[in-house]
Amino acid sequence: MRKTTLRTRVLTGAVAAAALGAVTVGAVAASADTGSGTPAAATAAAAGNRYVVESSHLSVDAASRAAQAALDAAEQAGQHVSVAVVDRNGNTIVALRGDGAGPQSPESAQRKAFTAVSWNAPTSELAKRLAQAPNLKDIPGTLFLAGGAPVQAKGAPVAGIGVAGAPSGDLDEQFAQAGAAALAR
Repeated sequence: MRKTTLRTRVLTGAVAAAALGAVTVGAVAASADTGSGTPAAATAAAAGNRYVVESSHLSVDAASRAAQAALDAAEQAGQHVSVAVVDRNGNTIVALRGDGAGPQSPESAQRKAFTAVSWNAPTSELAKRLAQAPNLKDIPGTLFLAGGAPVQAKGAPVAGIGVAGAPSGDLDEQFAQAGAAALAR
């Protein structure tokens, strides 16, 4: 048996890799071709977007306005709160910690916002549901206390606003609603 040199082995490997790459590219191109000359993505779009899910989200500007409106409402009432605005997926867009807000309030505000957008309902209403389904409180990231308000566009939830730190959840929720109302202006 003849020994091959390192150069021959590297060259042979490179040729094999190039051939495999050409086969792969050809297979991908063939599967993307629908036979009508249109790319697969255009065909999927024409087929009613069965493969694409569209979702509306609150812009950073809108989330900032809502958070500031909630914080302003709390400050006018003499309350020291934190405000969080999350997107449809529960990711924080804006978080504001007001002067003098307690150390627990930023996390509580975020969890209230997450809970409100997850169920598309004010958290005060969701807190009432705990009597029928006490295990709801065990869902990670949620907080079933008043102070969270959903934000909707075309009837679908697009964000949640959570406020925490006032002496009562009713006040927190009032401030969250003020934030949501600022988006309607």
